[in-house]
Amino acid sequence: MRFSNKEGIAVVHAIIEEILSNKDYLSKVDAAVGDGDHGINMSKGFNMADEEITGSDLNMSEGFLVISKTLISKIGGSMGPLYGNFFRGLSVASKEKEMIDGTVILEMLRKAFSNITLITDASEGDKTLIDVLSPAITAYEINYKNDHNLPDCLKAMTISAKEGLEATKNMVAKVGRGSRLGERTLGHQDAGATSCYLILKTFSESITKIVNANS
Repeated sequence: MRFSNKEGIAVVHAIIEEILSNKDYLSKVDAAVGDGDHGINMSKGFNMADEEITGSDLNMSEGFLVISKTLISKIGGSMGPLYGNFFRGLSVASKEKEMIDGTVILEMLRKAFSNITLITDASEGDKTLIDVLSPAITAYEINYKNDHNLPDCLKAMTISAKEGLEATKNMVAKVGRGSRLGERTLGHQDAGATSCYLILKTFSESITKIVNANS
């Protein structure tokens, strides 16, 4: 089960659309324990990337690189660099690949995670996007080792990502702006974890759609 890097540009467009359509939701989640601007900032960055990508003959890796560069150079705060490095990882791990299969996707996810850990000390339990990303990648990896059915592996990743997101509601923020509120962050899901879930969910669903269409 595989698809071309060229076909994969649909994945990039799908992720951009998901973030843009959830602008208000992300800001609402952020308002509970943060500045309430997460959706605004993410939407701003992804909209600028969309303007550059639309009409261009880019493949998936190139599209992810555009998102990366835009978020790093145009979006402030912590999310710009974090997601900029995340999407750079997706791009770097796939840029030499004409065809994308389950092994390449695992390399992409690993590189994206590795890139993020270079700029944050956050770990699972700190109420951040790591609480979604780390278990999601682990779920994908375990399922891929046992069964190379790509849609099944991606579904397992999405389920784990959702569980990770829900788990942040029962955590006290230990890093970032939310950490200043301490116990008051209990009962609220993390905004970064929320956007990470949306990105992984859309990543999974859009790839599955391409793979099923090719089968």
